[in-house]
Formats: sequence, structure tokens, C-alpha cells
Amino acid sequence: MPAVFDKMGIHFQYPENWTLDEQDALSGSRSVTVYSPGGAFWSVGIHPRSTDPSRLAQAAVKAMCDEYEGMESEETRETIAGWDLVGYDLNFFYLDLTNTAKVRCVRADQATYSIFYQGEDREFEALGRVFEAITVSFLSTLKHLRWRD
Repeated sequence: MPAVFDKMGIHFQYPENWTLDEQDALSGSRSVTVYSPGGAFWSVGIHPRSTDPSRLAQAAVKAMCDEYEGMESEETRETIAGWDLVGYDLNFFYLDLTNTAKVRCVRADQATYSIFYQGEDREFEALGRVFEAITVSFLSTLKHLRWRD
């Protein structure tokens, strides 16, 4: 049975053996993160609706470049659960391990959202479908809310 997050106007399901971290949300930054037992994570942030999704994704890449020397990034667009997302696929080294991260951003009726997930490459590959399922769960709820308006 999946666990459910339903606060701050966002809703998503995640594996029940993952750890929920609401500290950012409680401190006012309007984001929430869930961590896998191995340390990979999925996070969603809420931004004002006027925030441009492309610029938001670029800012995330810049922050990652500042943190990880030699990081590679590739711009991408994809449609998930009926939503068109912009973002980047990122690859970098951390503690002598290769890591993959994805940042995706989308503007909805309520806000602009950033979705970020990351893990060491072996764990990232193993959790790819889990990251996708969490993302679909989140975006499907946005679509549902959008249709009710």
C-alpha cells in the first residue's frame, strides 16, 4: 500500500518504506521530499504561477553546476500524464560515484511546480519506474484539480 502526501495543495503517492521530509515545507519554502532507503530522492517545489518553467529549470541546473564541477546537462521536454514538462537530465560525480538527476518544471492553473529526483546511477536505474510513478501520481492530481475548476 503506498503512502500518501496531501498538504500544501499538492497530492502524491510514494512507497511506504520511503522517508518523508517536510522540513522545507515547515520552514516556509513550499517543497517536500521523499527519500528511498538507499538515499535517492524525489522532491516537488511550489512556485508562484508567474514563474517561467524554463527559467526555473535553468536555475536548478545552474545551482547544480555550482555544486558539482564537470556536471553534464541535456535539455529535454516530455509529456507526462497529459502535462508538457520542460527540464534537464543531469549527470555528475559525487564521492567517486556517478549520479543522475532529472529536473522537470510545469505551469498549472494553481502554480508552477518543479520536480527533482536524483540518485547514484545504480539506484537511479533501479528506481526509474518508482520516480515515474510518483511523478504521474502528482501530475494526475493536478490534472484532476484543473478539470474541477
